Amino acid sequence: MPDLRTERLVLRSWRPSDRAPWAAMNADPEVREHLGDLLTREQSDACAADFQACLDERGWGWWAVEVTGTGEFIGFAGLDPVEDDMAFGGVEAGWRLARSAWGHGYATEAARAVVAHAFDEKGPGLEEVLAITTATNLRSQAVMQRLGMTYDPDKDFDDLTVPEGPLRRNVVYGIRADAWI
Repeated sequence: MPDLRTERLVLRSWRPSDRAPWAAMNADPEVREHLGDLLTREQSDACAADFQACLDERGWGWWAVEVTGTGEFIGFAGLDPVEDDMAFGGVEAGWRLARSAWGHGYATEAARAVVAHAFDEKGPGLEEVLAITTATNLRSQAVMQRLGMTYDPDKDFDDLTVPEGPLRRNVVYGIRADAWI
């Protein structure tokens, strides 16, 4: 499975050295603000193992993201099929970065590489890519808009696995291959 490369980033397979900074991200209340509960080290390690298993199996999924110039692990970005119990289907693009990586344009850069790969015939060759976040996560919605995605209010939903509150309502953006720039 080849890496995805941008001007400043490498999206690659997960390494054992990613586990500690990944766990630190998942234990950071600001990083998890729109995601729910903090994760333990064991939960974090299990996620990373699952992400790598999907990459190995499909050739796409949630890649680890590192800064090219330093080799620093800063988070993940990638693609994943929408959960089976959703009212709509498709493939979702997503990203999560360590707080130290915020404000540098890395999320948009990584997400752009992921969406381009999704539409590439050498990748999954998808017709559409979705992005889902909580209604309160304006930073992620801004990334979606910078990617040229459009908001689809007909797909908004309440995540009933989440307690009543600001994390329950979710919004959905999308872009079709023929609209990708």
